[in-house]
Amino acid sequence: MNNIQRNHWAYLVFVVPAMLIYVTFYLVPLFQSLQYSFTQWNGINDPVFYGLGNFAKVLTDENFWISFKNNMYFVLFSIFIQVPFIVFISIVVSSVRRFLDFYKLTVFMPSILSTASIGVIWQFIYAPEAGLLNQLLRSIGLEHWARIWLGDEATAMLAVLLTNSWQWTGFYIVLVLAAIFAIPKEMLEAGEMDGATGWKKAWLLTIPLIRPVIVVTLLLSITGAMKALDIILIMTKGGPFGSSEVMASYMYKQAYTLSDFGYANAIAVIISLFTALLSLVFHFINVKTREATE
Repeated sequence: MNNIQRNHWAYLVFVVPAMLIYVTFYLVPLFQSLQYSFTQWNGINDPVFYGLGNFAKVLTDENFWISFKNNMYFVLFSIFIQVPFIVFISIVVSSVRRFLDFYKLTVFMPSILSTASIGVIWQFIYAPEAGLLNQLLRSIGLEHWARIWLGDEATAMLAVLLTNSWQWTGFYIVLVLAAIFAIPKEMLEAGEMDGATGWKKAWLLTIPLIRPVIVVTLLLSITGAMKALDIILIMTKGGPFGSSEVMASYMYKQAYTLSDFGYANAIAVIISLFTALLSLVFHFINVKTREATE
């Protein structure tokens, strides 16, 4: 390893291609997006400098703020519902002695399906008449609960949140399970000898020991919530009446439906900056929490 680190050809062969890919497909588009965000551009004619006009437009765009609010629903749902559920299921599955591989495969299966497939499957589940969910509610005498789930402003966003969670929960469960199985048995046995059993052991030993993986899971969930796009376009297209619109889908419509690429790039810049800000805030809270518990 030391010989490799001192060999300049090693850097040329392994590092330079990766840096070229990173610069070409990430940094260059990022700076181009920033450049176009200060222009009025329809994607065909030459961009016209517009200054901060697009960003000023965001401040008074009611539809944008509705999409911003829906993104916050994604983030809050991930932090306070999805991740605790992931940790809970992981602890339960980790205690299983038989068919463990089968359970891991079962929960991971949705993660390997394409978002298009997931969206279509759940559209059928939420269908008003023949949908599995409404049929189930009617079969147990809860007909008054049946509704047009994706066509109702009150339920469309929740339906998409549950679908998105179903798709990615299994992936995070496998990550958390790997962390749980990596805990030395000696530590768990010592805790049991001190009286930490059942959920008490999970709360006092397992969760603190897998804290780094939980933090990574939270961070991935937050950034994933800010990037949500495909599931929205497939299931609701932002409807009904924008009730399930998120910033990424609103940006997409501005660009490819209204041909306002300047404004779309401004929204893209705002999404990037806000995601970075959320990540920094989360990192700060995590550091302070860790310092307080040490």
